[in-house]
Amino acid sequence: MAEREHGHVRVAVIGSGFGGLGAAVRLRRQGITDFVILERAGAVGGTWRDNSYPGCACDVPSHLYSFSFAPHPEWPRNFSGQPHIRAYLERVTDIFGLRPHLRFRSEVRSLRWNGEALHWEVETASGSLTADVVVSATGPLSDPKVPEIPGLDTFPGKVSHSARWDHDYDLRGKRVAMIGTGASAIQIVPAVQPDVQRLTLFQRTPPWVLPRADRRISAAEKWLHTKVPATRAARRGLLWGIREMQVSAFTKRPEQLGLIEFLARNHMKKAVKDPALRAALTPDYRIGCKRILLSNTYYPALAQPNVDVVTAGLAEVRGSTLVGSDGSEVEADAIVFGTGFHVTDLPIAQRVTGAHGTTLAEEWKDGMEALRGATAAGFPNFLTIIGPNTGLGNSSMILMIEAQLNYLADFMRQLDVLGGKIALDARPSAVQDWNRKLQQRMTRTVWSTGGCDSWYLDANGRNSTVWPGTTGEFKKVTRQVDLAEYEVLRPPKPAGSSTGERAEVAV
Repeated sequence: MAEREHGHVRVAVIGSGFGGLGAAVRLRRQGITDFVILERAGAVGGTWRDNSYPGCACDVPSHLYSFSFAPHPEWPRNFSGQPHIRAYLERVTDIFGLRPHLRFRSEVRSLRWNGEALHWEVETASGSLTADVVVSATGPLSDPKVPEIPGLDTFPGKVSHSARWDHDYDLRGKRVAMIGTGASAIQIVPAVQPDVQRLTLFQRTPPWVLPRADRRISAAEKWLHTKVPATRAARRGLLWGIREMQVSAFTKRPEQLGLIEFLARNHMKKAVKDPALRAALTPDYRIGCKRILLSNTYYPALAQPNVDVVTAGLAEVRGSTLVGSDGSEVEADAIVFGTGFHVTDLPIAQRVTGAHGTTLAEEWKDGMEALRGATAAGFPNFLTIIGPNTGLGNSSMILMIEAQLNYLADFMRQLDVLGGKIALDARPSAVQDWNRKLQQRMTRTVWSTGGCDSWYLDANGRNSTVWPGTTGEFKKVTRQVDLAEYEVLRPPKPAGSSTGERAEVAV
């Protein structure tokens, strides 16, 4: 199909997961209807559309893992599965009238700032358009990461990533190798173990696993939450408050996490009777340094006779033989990579060219940095939802998303108040000051002192992923835009200017 011109919009939103749909709802509530949602796939849902592997579910309670402005009293379980979360996002799309704004099969190929016109030039798989403001909501869990394994191309069987599950391929009776021990792996392993001939888990680093307090939500609870909304709000508030009280142990006093380690060891001991296997599954780092996982079925599955645990990473593939970094060899019919995503090297950053002719990836070559997790210097009117240092280790990302939506709403208000053709560009000094303070706080956290190498850290060992505070604090610091942290750009008066006229704002 030939590409076509989509014209000009006030706002272009990239992605239709929680971040993108939330941004669209907030824009409509601000009275802004001149926007599009650019989605590379053919349906909404983001990571909850892409991740449909067996056992896929959320590790945050359902009533906290949903928008405050779109409560759902009919959640079926404490921890809902992928189909229910995806259905919720479809419901949000319909309730808030977002369908007319969606542009499916419109993967963004490039974004380029035009300093004379003060807008973004957007090239997508379905055509081109321009936008005054771009909101990038692609999320950190959208592009799968598969390690470069020598000989992988010689493997004659099925190779897949957890986020690209092939439901047409039947694992029953197969010899399956699971690579990785992250959040996806601990759900896939117990889901497929009963059906496969043999399951081999390649484990470089064992995770800390706690019990999953999951149960079916009763009809009486659903009725009460529907008829008496205050009970639903109270439930959400309790779930939020408990997690807020846990934050100081992660960010200031990691030594307090010892009790949680004891609970995790006891949880393992109940399911794994073999001392040698228990030793292999016991982490040697402080709990919380890597993401804490929840499962009641992972350890029992690993204790089954058709499961082997290789305490090494996958180093090489020789045909159907998989070779571990410890020299062990395993025959397999299928390989499943549960190796995560491009989190600290976001692919979208390679496609965004800012006011100085450099890409966001080039500007972030030494590590991602953004002002209040939202804006980067040299990229006017470009905001990121779930940007650098907005991730969480113990609570719901929806809370962080909603805080960033507040910031987006005030950003749009400021543009309107300033009037005319206008753009806001984060001052380099403001970005540097914000991130210097963040990294100072990071030195005390369990993510820095816990003795592990996690996906929170970038190639330089810098934590550019997690927020070192409470969600309440983040909501406070993103409540409104401080114009002192921005340069105001207006259209250039002399012809030929490439960056626009920068105006100082009196504060």
